[in-house]
Amino acid sequence: EVRLVESGGGLVQPGGSLRLSCAASGFTFSSSPMTWVRQAPGKGLDWVSSINIFSTSTYADSVKGRFTISRDNAKNTLYLQLNSLKTDDTAKYYCKRGYYSAYDTPPSPDWGQGTQVTVSS
Repeated sequence: EVRLVESGGGLVQPGGSLRLSCAASGFTFSSSPMTWVRQAPGKGLDWVSSINIFSTSTYADSVKGRFTISRDNAKNTLYLQLNSLKTDDTAKYYCKRGYYSAYDTPPSPDWGQGTQVTVSS
């Protein structure tokens, strides 16, 4: 059974940092691309970043230079380092197995339950 569990969200001031984690189980983590997707209050899903099995990463323009995706295959864990946070980054952040498609939305086995990030002074 595929399981993805996010953690690390919280309340942070503008300009602050957080590191999100996603613990994966039930599949061969090292063989799967992984993705972070977020959903701001009252808005749709928004792709944030993906990382392939070679650890090559891609980012949305809105987070490029501020967020860093990484993976630790020995720990079956995906990370997202969030720096220079802005109020617009406030959202629920989801970890997803594979790449993001508009036709593949939570809840589903390939999505975690999400972790809330709130950026506010």
